[in-house]
Amino acid sequence: MKEKKALALKYIQSKLDGKSFLTYEEIAEITGYHPKYILRLKKELSNGDFHLEHGNKNKEPINKMSKEEEEKIVNLYKRANASVRQFCRFYHSRSYSCIYNVLKKNGLLDKK
Repeated sequence: MKEKKALALKYIQSKLDGKSFLTYEEIAEITGYHPKYILRLKKELSNGDFHLEHGNKNKEPINKMSKEEEEKIVNLYKRANASVRQFCRFYHSRSYSCIYNVLKKNGLLDKK
């Protein structure tokens, strides 16, 4: 994906420098991007604020579950005599899939 964007930026820069006579529609066809996206890349390139990588790459999500909360869920589920669905209704601060994945990771679900 980065190579495709880098290629588009190269074509746009050569057009801005006057070295290429390609239109923005032709650049869009060559790179496979939509013409509106090519114009947005042109604007970013002329303003000098383009990035090849996403800004949140290599950052932890804000809503990531802490180890303490994960241990709390595991300990509560071990003491509970309820199904996963009932436990999720009781512990309503996280989604079903989140709790299910924690329990599965810790080997607390029956293998059928």
